[in-house]
Amino acid sequence: MTRRVRRRTCRDRAARGSSRAGSAGVGDEEDAPAAELDWKALPDDTMLQLLARLNYRDRASMAAACRAWRALGSSPCLWSELDLRAHRCDREAASSLAARCESLRRLRLRGHEAVEAVPGLRARGLREVVADGCRGLTDAALAVLAARHEDLERLQIGPDPLERISSDALRQVALCCSKLRRLRLSGLREADAGAIGALARYCPLLEDVAFLDCGAVDEAALADIRSLRFLSVAGCRSLKWATASTSWTQLPSLIAIDVSRTDVPTNAISRLISNSKTLKLICTLNCISVEEELVQDPSVFSNSKGKLVLTVKSHIFKSVATMFPGVDVNGHEVFNECNWRSSDNIAGDTMTWLEWILSQSLLRIAESNPQGMDDFWLQQGTALLLRLLKSSQEDVQERSATALATFVVMDDESANVDPARSEAVMQNGGIRMLLDLARCSRESAQSEAAKAIANLSVNTRVAKAVADEGGITILTSLAKSMNRLVAEEAAGGLWNLSVGEDHKAAIAVSGGIKALVDLIYRWPAGTDGVLERAAGALANLAADDKCSLEVAKAGGVHALVTLARSCKLEGVLEQAARALANLAAHGDNNDNNAAVGQEAGALEALVQLTGSQNEGVRQEAAGALWNLSFDDRNREAIAAVGGVEALVSLVQQCLNGSEGLQERAAGALWGLSVSEANSIAIGQGGGVAPLLTLARSEVEDVHETAAGALWNLAFYSGNALRIVEEGGVPVLVSICSSSGSKMARFMSALALAYMFDGRMDEVALVGTSSDSSSKSVNVDGARRIAFKHIETFVLTFSDPQMFSVAATSSAPAALSQVAELVFINEAGHLRCSGAEIGRFVAMLRNPSPILRACAAFALLQFTIPGGRHALHHAGLLQKAGAGRVLRAAAAATTASIEAKIFARIVLRNLEQHQSGTST
Repeated sequence: MTRRVRRRTCRDRAARGSSRAGSAGVGDEEDAPAAELDWKALPDDTMLQLLARLNYRDRASMAAACRAWRALGSSPCLWSELDLRAHRCDREAASSLAARCESLRRLRLRGHEAVEAVPGLRARGLREVVADGCRGLTDAALAVLAARHEDLERLQIGPDPLERISSDALRQVALCCSKLRRLRLSGLREADAGAIGALARYCPLLEDVAFLDCGAVDEAALADIRSLRFLSVAGCRSLKWATASTSWTQLPSLIAIDVSRTDVPTNAISRLISNSKTLKLICTLNCISVEEELVQDPSVFSNSKGKLVLTVKSHIFKSVATMFPGVDVNGHEVFNECNWRSSDNIAGDTMTWLEWILSQSLLRIAESNPQGMDDFWLQQGTALLLRLLKSSQEDVQERSATALATFVVMDDESANVDPARSEAVMQNGGIRMLLDLARCSRESAQSEAAKAIANLSVNTRVAKAVADEGGITILTSLAKSMNRLVAEEAAGGLWNLSVGEDHKAAIAVSGGIKALVDLIYRWPAGTDGVLERAAGALANLAADDKCSLEVAKAGGVHALVTLARSCKLEGVLEQAARALANLAAHGDNNDNNAAVGQEAGALEALVQLTGSQNEGVRQEAAGALWNLSFDDRNREAIAAVGGVEALVSLVQQCLNGSEGLQERAAGALWGLSVSEANSIAIGQGGGVAPLLTLARSEVEDVHETAAGALWNLAFYSGNALRIVEEGGVPVLVSICSSSGSKMARFMSALALAYMFDGRMDEVALVGTSSDSSSKSVNVDGARRIAFKHIETFVLTFSDPQMFSVAATSSAPAALSQVAELVFINEAGHLRCSGAEIGRFVAMLRNPSPILRACAAFALLQFTIPGGRHALHHAGLLQKAGAGRVLRAAAAATTASIEAKIFARIVLRNLEQHQSGTST
């Protein structure tokens, strides 16, 4: 049997010595212990700075330390802004925060439940609400939010569609929030004339409106909002462009329009250019009709009258630079805020709006991943996202990081990333930018940056760059975050980085293994994202021998078994089972195999998982049981908790399953069948027929594993006859003669030798079934076919000239050459019992010269010096008194030259082992 490590498909920073120039005594000062800091004595402004860097929960906890800090912790300057996206925000949480929120002006939320809880904060002076993930938000909840916060100036909810919000809610917002300046909503069912008219009448300051991806928007009514300066209808597919392009030109203050991802025709753009006196900028990113027109006529917007039209075909950086005449703006620095301050307010406001619009549109384009965008992403889209990553607007930074995480992914299921796009991020300095963002104090930015780093790290070259830039240490630190979203994305980054063999040790050195294990203990079973990522990373790390020891030392065995026993989430269960399989895969190198088997409930959980509805879970559970079955105690314990029956059932059910599942199911039965009781139980339980079906597979790994299981089963006469009755001889003969795997051919030959060495004959007289319903078979005919192919198999390892020299020479080198020629490397991993070795010794006395040659060939494989279990096998042969039998076989006149040479090599092997033991 061979263990299989299941993998999911950084270098350490060099220690840098530093020399310092300076006066003597510097080293003494550095070595002196630091003075103890009295935290209570810190100035109030210093404490306020520290408190400002904490999230609201940590801030509240720290403020509870003493009376002075409690007073400071309630300072209005600390509670003017609040970001609750990463935390549960319901009515109870809002009530607990209400005492501190009197001065709250800006609020960021996630989820419609959080929006519904906002009135509980009693923040009557609230000016800005930004919310996402609000698909379930209702008219009533939005109306209450508006009614309780009449001073609201900025309301932004998206990008998830507001499918339950109608024009009624818009009217309520207009009636209640007369100071509204910015309104950005996504995915409304409709924005009818009445609702937009109410905004025009009751919100005289409204200057920024975005109805994104909305079902219906009344184009003409938007012209009534006379204060409008910035308008976006990106993604709206049902607009009447003739009406829109005519009515919007009447807006007296309109500066910029965003019609990206719509079906706007070029003639509508041309009307806006010709008829609007104030319009300066039109965004038309990913507008198919515009792009098709530009392909036909690149000069279609050449007479733009000073108005800027941005398309994916235009050079966006150069185009935007034309907005700043007289200002020297080179290359990508056009988005540097320092260049706006010397210009007028309109230019600054326009650039602020443009950054938001670009980040929004680029993310949407990345999510839909339309055809034909590769040139755009490689030539300027990547650089544009990286430039936006430096924006002073927090949501632009975060959305750009999300877009970087999204646009490189080609296939979510297989975690494929586009190599050119991911390397474009790296080549433009994006790795350092993302790592810098990940180190900022804002948890929302940390999670988005970590997500981008994780996705980019699927590319091995980028993963190396991440590691070289210190990314492993940063991700390990983020994995310790008490913010679940941050910890989840950081664990995802470590998961992808841990695929690389060069990075495993660096993750361990950075404390990543302990951090990942702690994540499993910290978060409840319902948080599938963080648990799956943590378990997946541990599974990759456990594939490394040294790291597997660290996983066990950190409590990883107990944590993973706990997941396997109690978690109900399929992705988590699959990764937990894979991690346990890899922990058990190192055999004699460490004690993890036994440790997993001895962990309470581990074997029962894995046996139960073989019956999962999810194929991936079944596959990894079977792989874990396969690896665990190498330990004698585990093998019997697996059987004791129903493992034989469960795996026989699995192998019966997986005949139409994936190759991986078939291999692992057969492998688990192979491992269990080492035991006599298990082998007999497998045969009696119906395991022979499905194993023979798998042995017919054209997939080498599958039929090799099935051949191994059949070899073990054939050791017992009842099973041997079942194999014959089920038509197994032609199957094994086919493998023996045509498989591309030497191991498969070897094990099928041994199975045939077991079946026809004479022990089955007595059983064949009565059959295998107590009710005498055995199938009629021609044992003699099957024996002749088997012997013919066993002989052919052995002869494939024969070189007549080399064997002739070895037969006549007494020089050790001649035998060594033959041994090197015939040795099957993988056979060195096979471990035989005393009974099996005894059976091969008995075969050396068999009247059949073919069986004698086969037995000598097998013993040669099992005793080659350097083989994993060669010393064990040599000891068994010595106990069995095999020396005399081998010498007789080597001298027999009726034996083939191959049998004689093989027997001599086995004798030489025994002498070498005995000599090595004595020294």
